[in-house]
Amino acid sequence: MLSARRLNFNGMVINAAALVLVLSYALPYIYLLMTSIKPAADVQQIPPSFFPAVISFENFRDVLQSSTLPRAFASSLTVAVLTTILSLAAAVPAAYVATQYRRRITTLFLLFALVTRMVPSVSLGVPLFQLLKSLGLLDTVPGLVLAHTSAAVPLALLLMAAFFEGVPKDLEEAARMDGCTRFQAFLKVILPIMTGGIAVTALFTFITSWNEFLYALLLTSEATKTAPIVIAEYNSVYGLAWGAMTAAAVLYSLPVIIITLALQKQIVGGLTFGAVKG
Repeated sequence: MLSARRLNFNGMVINAAALVLVLSYALPYIYLLMTSIKPAADVQQIPPSFFPAVISFENFRDVLQSSTLPRAFASSLTVAVLTTILSLAAAVPAAYVATQYRRRITTLFLLFALVTRMVPSVSLGVPLFQLLKSLGLLDTVPGLVLAHTSAAVPLALLLMAAFFEGVPKDLEEAARMDGCTRFQAFLKVILPIMTGGIAVTALFTFITSWNEFLYALLLTSEATKTAPIVIAEYNSVYGLAWGAMTAAAVLYSLPVIIITLALQKQIVGGLTFGAVKG
């Protein structure tokens, strides 16, 4: 009886801690959502209120009627999708080779990817600007995709390397005995069981590009300006247009939420991949 009560108390403590943790992450977004549905006059009131006195969708109407934000959304989506595809195309086979064929060079390769993740993005802004300027790729989608890919590939490589660590080498050897080449074994045997890991990596890569601000600020002007830049530039005669900014931010968060929900099964499978063996 005492043991059962102790387990029940421990469960309550864990649930309470989990609830506090979830609320600490959710409250800023809830406040963002509440602000987006306030009338313009209520957004600027002092002291601010958490819940709107009157629900209004005028901020969303103003944002959707603007000509700059939809174009910026399309630019962000194009850049994020292309960055995800390029990053996965480079990182998935590289991570497989680095983990399944251990050599000194592959260990150094993964270490280099880790070190690259530690380099502040701001220190790479000027070199990237000069490089893309010399190639004539400033303020273009390909230029921004290359910049985002340079930041996303190390992350995708490290994530995929962690997932490939759980793949038994016997799978490829069995496929080779059945007549497959190494590439066929990788394509037909390994990749189908890595859909969860690829989904997780694709999601994180997409979010990395979708939320990127610095490179988009430095490398674009008007033609390929992304949504984070446009949202940050919302102004009114009274200063920052908080209502429009929050409405645009809520709309901008929807694609990531939708993609996460759509890939929920694959993400859970990827996060638990290799957790149980035997």
